[in-house]
Amino acid sequence: MLLSLMGALLAPNPVSAAEATPQLPGVRQASAASLPTKLRGVNRSGTEFMCVQNRGIFDGPADDESIQAIKNWRANVVRVPLNEDCWLGINGVNPAYSGATYRDAITDYVSRLRRAGLHVILELHWSSGVHIGIGSKCWAYASQCQKPMPDSDHTPDFWKSVATTFKSDQAVVFDLFNEPFPNLVMFDPKASWRCWRDGGSACVGFLYPVAGMQTLVNAVRSTGATNYIMVGGINYSNDLSGWLTYAPSDPEGKLVASWHSYNFNSCNTQSCWDSQIAPVAARYPLVVGEIGEDDCAHAYVDTLMNWLDGRGLGYLGWTWNTWDCKSGPSLITDYDGTPTAYGQGLKNRLATG
Repeated sequence: MLLSLMGALLAPNPVSAAEATPQLPGVRQASAASLPTKLRGVNRSGTEFMCVQNRGIFDGPADDESIQAIKNWRANVVRVPLNEDCWLGINGVNPAYSGATYRDAITDYVSRLRRAGLHVILELHWSSGVHIGIGSKCWAYASQCQKPMPDSDHTPDFWKSVATTFKSDQAVVFDLFNEPFPNLVMFDPKASWRCWRDGGSACVGFLYPVAGMQTLVNAVRSTGATNYIMVGGINYSNDLSGWLTYAPSDPEGKLVASWHSYNFNSCNTQSCWDSQIAPVAARYPLVVGEIGEDDCAHAYVDTLMNWLDGRGLGYLGWTWNTWDCKSGPSLITDYDGTPTAYGQGLKNRLATG
């Protein structure tokens, strides 16, 4: 989830229409690789933070009954946030909640979701790297909060491991990095997009070595995995203005654009969606990995879902957790699936099929 309003306040100028001409020679276009179904469902937060906070692995139940409650809303996908340190068992995380124990718990949960007939999106939410600038929520090197970009020390290894574990199931989608925000480190939009794709020396002002999206795509494909790969834009995945220009190459032609949309984001109007999001959706599959609003209502997501449904685009509500609907925002008040006032909007929409 977008944890700071700074991304909205300091949003870079979007890449111009002239710059947004796709430059993907030799890459099979995504029109030949449409997703098998329109993904509509929920995020299930907890597995990104509980382990590194030494509080367990899941926030709330992860059993078959709790999964059935999600299905009762007629969701067809669950997005599961992951923690880099916990998955790899590094940087001092309690072994009771990391390494093989964490991997086995995630694998079991994915198996339960799949047996229930749900698609699964696995995404890297918290990763390593010291960030003390705008948008920082911690100064730790370890994966204790959201960082602006993946790290080259560990993230490629993370994705090689995750891809190897789940590559046999094409209904598992890999979402490379939750909400990149290199623009709050570099400020210049063109430079931010180059950093986003290329990492390394293209990323100026970072206190850790950065892995770009191309490196992560390569890491996944090096395992032989042919799963769909979601790639979010900059400014907390809300800005897709340069996505077509800077999209990484994928030999499988199975890239999916990931977009996040909240009422407090900078791109929160239909005019922005028409000018910035629609062109990407016309060229690539697009899934809105997170939708939400922080006012315990659903007027914003209703308007957004109308726009998305009119274009056949999938979306997932943040989040299937029993938090306060403003601080989360949370879809439910209990794990039986009782909706909050905000969650009622998504529940109503999913019920329409």
